[in-house]
Amino acid sequence: FDWAHRELTNRGVSITGAIEVLHMRAWAAFASIPTTHGVVYLKAPSPALNYEAQLTHVLTRLRPDCMADLIAFEPLEGWMLSAHSGDVLRNHIQTTDDLHHWDHILPLYAELQIELASHHEEIINTGIPVRGLDKFPGLYATLLEDVVNLRVDNPPGLSREEHARLLDLRPRVRSLCEDLASLQLPETICHEEVHDGNILINDDRYIFVDWSDSCFGHPFFTMLVTLRHTAYRMELDESAPEISRLQDIYLEPWTKFHPSPKLREAFAIAYQLAMIERSLSYYQCLAPIPERYKIENDSIPGWLQDFLEASDDPTSSEDQ
Repeated sequence: FDWAHRELTNRGVSITGAIEVLHMRAWAAFASIPTTHGVVYLKAPSPALNYEAQLTHVLTRLRPDCMADLIAFEPLEGWMLSAHSGDVLRNHIQTTDDLHHWDHILPLYAELQIELASHHEEIINTGIPVRGLDKFPGLYATLLEDVVNLRVDNPPGLSREEHARLLDLRPRVRSLCEDLASLQLPETICHEEVHDGNILINDDRYIFVDWSDSCFGHPFFTMLVTLRHTAYRMELDESAPEISRLQDIYLEPWTKFHPSPKLREAFAIAYQLAMIERSLSYYQCLAPIPERYKIENDSIPGWLQDFLEASDDPTSSEDQ
């Protein structure tokens, strides 16, 4: 809080009330600060995620139209101060009739990914995890070696049988990566939690926040959580027409690279690999922290179990 107070004071801004801690999680703390210039938010991440501050700074410079107003950041610690930039999308999506917001958000986000692919060096230099398809099979294999953090034979982790099956799938993962890479879609930034809790509305602007769960890799990894979370909130099946429609909206800007049928094939592959990507993200975040937090947040083995289920599903290679 001393850093936040100092940064605000240097900008002629005074704190007018008590600081409220909104979230205190294993990977980050998030607080609101009332000031003479409105509410300001302070985010302090765990060391594993401190790249977010520098990444947010770069993204705000490149695309200020769809980023929150960043007041200050500390690159070594990863601390960030940002201004109140809008109302959370979740407050505006209560029924399937409200899903029209995604008609604007998904093309905006896809075009953002396409544009930012050309800024790959600057984005990678922020320290964001790089998980390109060429590295992905090796990352998967290395993850499976850590039987402690996968909690193999230690509930709620992987069973020995599940772990053995995941090891057997190493050639399949390599093959899926090769098939996906053959389409030569540009690797770019991938915000892995584009859902209604990480998007703000400000008049006619949609603003993407919370870039801590991000990587530089295949763009389609991004849609796993988007579709699953929306299906969950709307109490729909992932294969429901309303969810399939969101996939098509997202894919439309990518038709400059391939026709829609080919993109759907790529999407189905990426949807499976994204489950491994989510496990890798949680592994980066949770592996260094105390054991009790790993038990509370069992997503390292959990997403691998989802990948196993998808690999066993005969329809998993079909259009999502």
